[in-house]
Amino acid sequence: MLPAIARFMFKQAVFISFAVVIMGSFTGVFAANPTNTAASAANKSNMCKAAIKQIERANRMPNMLLHAVSLAESGRWNAANRASIAWPWTVTAKGKGNFYPNQKTAISAVKRLQREGVKNIDVGCMQINLMHHKSAFQSLEEAFTSTANARYAANFLKKLRKRTGSWAHAVGRYHSSNWQGRGRHYWRKVRILWKKERVRDYEARKAADIEAFKIRRPQIAQQYYR
Repeated sequence: MLPAIARFMFKQAVFISFAVVIMGSFTGVFAANPTNTAASAANKSNMCKAAIKQIERANRMPNMLLHAVSLAESGRWNAANRASIAWPWTVTAKGKGNFYPNQKTAISAVKRLQREGVKNIDVGCMQINLMHHKSAFQSLEEAFTSTANARYAANFLKKLRKRTGSWAHAVGRYHSSNWQGRGRHYWRKVRILWKKERVRDYEARKAADIEAFKIRRPQIAQQYYR
């Protein structure tokens, strides 16, 4: 009797193991699309910020300053992040800004405006003006590339800072040559954003350090009590 029971239990174990493998495979297939969709949305919301942080470091600019300018230029509310984000496919013309879902539609919008004779057009993360900065980009594709857009903005800001002697005046003149009017007002707006983003960045880095310590804590404890 015992061998028969053993054989029955063995068959049950094999069946259950096979079922778990099959269900796991289907779970992976069905979960692929939502995960990819979420990852794609996260990448889009982070495109400007990721490029800008690299450009800031490379140019030794004050932490989060260029990022704050981008929020003033192309910021839009992101419900998932519960914060404003700079949008890479922003087009501003005729006094109105539009956020397009991808590079292709943004380029089409710019070409349509140009056919209508509109020249004063701001594009991308940093809203570079195509009329005043004609030689900034070799193509519209490059203009809407986050890294190229941010790099040009950083170089322009550095030139303004060298000319004016301060980041405050550089930021103000990034928006308007009239410092006493629109320039100063713009700097005040960016300064508020800059302060908030530096606090946000500090909190994020602190949280990351705490998580890293939690992971390493057992290893540290072993070394200490060895």
